[in-house]
Amino acid sequence: MLRIFQFLYNLRSFLLFVLLEVLAIWLLVANNSPQGAAFFNSSNAIVGSVLETRSDVVDFFSLAEANDALLEENSRLMKELKLLSSDPDSSMISLDSALSVNYEFRGARVISNSLRFAENHVTINKGENDGIKPGMGIFNEKGVVGRVKSVTGNYAVGFSLLNTDLLTSSIIKSTGDFGSINWDGKDSKIAKMLYVPRHVKAQVGDTVVTSGYGAVFPKGINIGVISKVDQSSDPSYLDIDVTLTTDFSKISYVYIVENNQKEELDSLNNMSNTTNEF
Repeated sequence: MLRIFQFLYNLRSFLLFVLLEVLAIWLLVANNSPQGAAFFNSSNAIVGSVLETRSDVVDFFSLAEANDALLEENSRLMKELKLLSSDPDSSMISLDSALSVNYEFRGARVISNSLRFAENHVTINKGENDGIKPGMGIFNEKGVVGRVKSVTGNYAVGFSLLNTDLLTSSIIKSTGDFGSINWDGKDSKIAKMLYVPRHVKAQVGDTVVTSGYGAVFPKGINIGVISKVDQSSDPSYLDIDVTLTTDFSKISYVYIVENNQKEELDSLNNMSNTTNEF
């Protein structure tokens, strides 16, 4: 303690100078309007800059929470939009609500994603406790991502669209002709559209979207854009390349879609001994 007092005593001249300078500035600012205005404007700018920086730092660390909240809100809005924009089965008959296909949407964050295998998967931070079930579709704001394969209490693993075992029912938006999207294990940006008959007038630049036939995705979610159309060696079908709209190297947040009537449709397929490959 004695050394501290000795140190301050040795600096007494400097400290007195600083005190007198502060007093002089205060007298100048308090008694002269132009200088006072300039001082307070400058100090407000400095304080504002500090507060803005502090706010940016706080916002940065709360981004994950904010994104999760936005996902949940977007999921709710998607459901409402789907109900409002559903295509009617008939313009003459008002169908009972039990006959309309209802979809539920949930938001999730991607915690693991692979690109370099023939059978790639994506892992999300939502599971059975959040209502996630095997067979649900996965997509983001760009397009289709995949389909849920297995779940635990808090996590789920899904087939990526970049999985050679996954088929996704699709249609060419401009013509209404349907086929199946399947990745051939080569370019992570390009998939094949299979089973499109040779007579179909598919063109480069046509948009490919989900068909809604498979009870996994609602109709109209983007998949990609046709980038090549060739006559293949197969006498029945075209050879079509589709450039995917989803960038699988950048997926961070996704939506999980559930068809509330999928179990009933699957049961019907089992009863009729038919197979839904989608």
